[in-house]
Amino acid sequence: MSTLPHCPQCNSEFTYEDKGTYICPECAHEWSSTASESTDQPRVVYDANGNALQEGDTVTVIKDLKVKGSSLVVKVGTKVKNIRLVDGDHDIDCRIDGIGQMSLKSEFVKKA
Repeated sequence: MSTLPHCPQCNSEFTYEDKGTYICPECAHEWSSTASESTDQPRVVYDANGNALQEGDTVTVIKDLKVKGSSLVVKVGTKVKNIRLVDGDHDIDCRIDGIGQMSLKSEFVKKA
């Protein structure tokens, strides 16, 4: 019987350890073996001006952004409504009119 913790995301019992990181083969979630089990504090994401962003906020793009794999460009001043905050390098998920579903970096937006 394994003494490794269950996956905190999908509760799978089939986790394994690799170089100090626990990995779940079912949902591909990775977490540190030294991290505490209680991660109740929400992550705070800041815009380009240092304002804290929250789920559902409206933001404005502050720089022309090329859409990878396309000839489309998200222009300066584009308003993005109802953002969702996610973990990762691109920490904002959103839907932009005329372009569709996208992930943005918080450093290229300001709170509207």
